Amino acid sequence: MGKEKKDKKDKKEQEGDKMDVESQHVEKEKEKEKDEVSYEQRCLSVSVIAHPLASKKLTKKTYKTIKKAAKAKAVKRGVKEVIKGLRKGAKGLVVIAGDISPIDVITHIPVLCEENDVPYIYAPSKQDLGASSNTKRPTSVVMIVAPSSLKNKDTAAEYKDSYDDLSTEVKELNEKMITVA
Repeated sequence: MGKEKKDKKDKKEQEGDKMDVESQHVEKEKEKEKDEVSYEQRCLSVSVIAHPLASKKLTKKTYKTIKKAAKAKAVKRGVKEVIKGLRKGAKGLVVIAGDISPIDVITHIPVLCEENDVPYIYAPSKQDLGASSNTKRPTSVVMIVAPSSLKNKDTAAEYKDSYDDLSTEVKELNEKMITVA
């Protein structure tokens, strides 16, 4: 009889542990929802010169493409690395964070991109840009290297489709911006 009571007690403890884990998971999800800032709120902190700014849908597509490219190690992060790549003639797509302060740190990058015929776009958040490129630190600029310029074609195939779609959309936005201005 003592053994049966002990078994029942152990079962109750295990069920209690499961409930605690589930309740902790639910609480973490609620905290994430509170911590997440909407696209519109992030756009309020964007600099005045951040044009063309990616739409909400294009921003999500951009972050997904950066994640895929980061897994394939085809991402250059930060101002120094991106400028070095542009000066050496690397082809790709440049994503610039729009909420950088002081903005003077990145104002020369769009000019370099236009000189080298590299499409660029502004994303609303440096935190999200850093997170999507697999770093813990916020990142001001990311360059997604074109899959055609990579030596390892197997890794390039992982993000090629999403890169091509994103690249065409960004090129269209750049052309609209140039013709409007």
